[in-house]
Amino acid sequence: MGAPQLVYLLSDATGETAEKIVMAGLTQFRDKEVKINRISNVRSKSQVYEALDQALKQNAIVVYTIVNRDLAQLVHDECDALGLSCLDLITPLLMKLAEFFGRSPGETPGLLHRIDEDYFRRIDAVEFTVRHDDGQETRHLTKADIVLVGISRTSKTPLSIYLAHRGWKVANVPMVQGIDLPEEIFHVDPQKVAGLVIDPERLMELRAARLRNLGQDSRTAYADYEKIEEELAFAKAFFRRQGWVVIDVSGKAVEETANEVLVKLKLK
Repeated sequence: MGAPQLVYLLSDATGETAEKIVMAGLTQFRDKEVKINRISNVRSKSQVYEALDQALKQNAIVVYTIVNRDLAQLVHDECDALGLSCLDLITPLLMKLAEFFGRSPGETPGLLHRIDEDYFRRIDAVEFTVRHDDGQETRHLTKADIVLVGISRTSKTPLSIYLAHRGWKVANVPMVQGIDLPEEIFHVDPQKVAGLVIDPERLMELRAARLRNLGQDSRTAYADYEKIEEELAFAKAFFRRQGWVVIDVSGKAVEETANEVLVKLKLK
């Protein structure tokens, strides 16, 4: 078997998306040995000249994704002058979109990759948060961006999921009077931890409703007003001793509470 044929991939960003497209195309030519030489962050004429000189020496095909029209035109013209086969993956799409939207493209390199990064960051955050919901997993609390602590029915889970969808890795830990919190939480930076509290009457309503939904007696200690006041007083005192910020979730939409968490933890 001879030397592999080469694809020179030029991109003004990372080139990862373009490489995936090329790889998808190459699956239709499995009998060919092909090597991709990806050159990222091509932003100047000198980078273009250098890359195309190397492509010419190796008789490569040039595939490029460059949103700057002048630089993309330069690649096209130089490939034409050197007799190199080339393919512009992005300009035809940009021109068609410009025609559809009635305006010129922004020509900002790397936007798609930044969108991809943000998407995968949020996916990772949601996966982390689901694994660390309600104290299910405590070994990696120090890896969380935010740790929420609160007694039962203080909106820990919905708040955690909302923050996760905004890209924050969140763990939430339930506080039960008489049961020690996991040791790992005391190794978390106190500036990452928020203690959640709520109006006792509202909490009594929430707990009573939960018991009714479960078909249980709503007059148990779980929904007893005096017991709830005692739990909240214990929680508030504990939060203060740890130096954790305290967030009152009473009467607030989850978006409003999330914003307060981010502000008080200096994440916004």
